[in-house]
Amino acid sequence: MRIVLFYHSLFSDWNHGNAHFLRGVVKELLKRGHDVEVFEPDGGWSLKNLIKDHGAEKVDEFRKAYPSLNAQFYNPGKLLNYEAIFKDTDLVIVHEWNSPELVAEIGKIKKRYNFILLFHDTHHRAASDPASMKKYNFKNYDGALVFGEVIKKIYQEVKWIENVWTWHEAADAELFSPNRGQEKEGDLVWIGNWGDNERADELKEFLIEPVKELGIKAKIYGVRYPEEAKKALQDAGIEYGGYLPNYKVPEVFSKYKLTVHVPRRPYVEALPGIPTIRPFEALSCGIPLISSPWRDSENLFTRGEDYLVANDGNDMGYKIAQVLKSANLAQSLSENGRRTILEKHTCSHRVDELETIFTEIYKNPATQKKPAQ
Repeated sequence: MRIVLFYHSLFSDWNHGNAHFLRGVVKELLKRGHDVEVFEPDGGWSLKNLIKDHGAEKVDEFRKAYPSLNAQFYNPGKLLNYEAIFKDTDLVIVHEWNSPELVAEIGKIKKRYNFILLFHDTHHRAASDPASMKKYNFKNYDGALVFGEVIKKIYQEVKWIENVWTWHEAADAELFSPNRGQEKEGDLVWIGNWGDNERADELKEFLIEPVKELGIKAKIYGVRYPEEAKKALQDAGIEYGGYLPNYKVPEVFSKYKLTVHVPRRPYVEALPGIPTIRPFEALSCGIPLISSPWRDSENLFTRGEDYLVANDGNDMGYKIAQVLKSANLAQSLSENGRRTILEKHTCSHRVDELETIFTEIYKNPATQKKPAQ
């Protein structure tokens, strides 16, 4: 098939976690022989901030890490060259980080080129800010790919798009692979962005305070940390590593004994069953994982076997100490987590699902699609 993807950025993962999953999916599609083109806006927010803070050499690093991946830049202020982009295209996916104008524009020209058109939603706004969804015009869209059942139910109840499929994120298991034999530099590592105060209190309770109480060697990577957060890390004896390109995460995980997962508040309160990309990648790397509370309502993992859950800050400290003291417990979590990823949650699994969804739409008698190329 010829597949066209409109995403915010393939090149940059600076405060842009969706790039992680996209890269793995594109790699897998290319591996299967599909003709894939990714389009991202020139001057996009994530890439602009990456280059401003860390220089254009980060783009060169990305190309070395993903030699098979590339993206075409377009000017968001100009009309797209429809003929060049969409001729003989079978499937188009438009991600929710794109502007409402682009979402509507691609919907308008869909019938001219007769491709299957899907919207890809990986954000919590459908639950946390449904009014913002009114900006999108989904006319002529064949369906939506959403990253959890709770979001799917909202789409169905509000009837934004008729056909909706749950399409969880997943790990690029080839890149995110275990190397637990690596000599350790510290006890605990956490990789995540401070963000918009959606989990500031939780990070203090489940990460900063337990590390401080235990007196263990820890390091944190991420962006958008305010000065008060950096001060809290310093007071707890935690080293701050700043921005870490996602393709370097496996290397970093291999140097630490465990990691933790601290979901943002909207995912805990309104989006049960959606773990975000980080646990998939951590488990794929075989690093023991302890999470603050979240409800795995879709049974993606096995609690207590693939990962541990801490009920509060004190429990987090206790469980961190448990994993650090017990080599058997650490090994069991490492092996079980990796096994679950390989069985159910790789980008290969998600591409299988995407190909099935395409076939389902193509064979639907209510639609008249051209044969796949």
